[in-house]
Amino acid sequence: MTIRSRRESVTFRHPFHIRGIARELPAGAYEVVTDEEMIDGLSFAAWRRVATMIMVPSEGPRGTMEMVSIGSVDLADAQASDASAAR
Repeated sequence: MTIRSRRESVTFRHPFHIRGIARELPAGAYEVVTDEEMIDGLSFAAWRRVATMIMVPSEGPRGTMEMVSIGSVDLADAQASDASAAR
């Protein structure tokens, strides 16, 4: 089984919530990591998402980060809420 990780930066213009994270997160740029596995047995390369994680400020010492597993739909919902708050 082949697994790949994709990294992207997602920017929130307003403080936001993501389901699964109990606290409000501050506005800013966040690194999102998506792990995908190759679907075997096809005549072409195809991938399925197996995990989505976001790097968030830790509640511990200032400047530390933690990687939290989130749902891709929950991330999309948070981005949509942030975009609609800008209007």
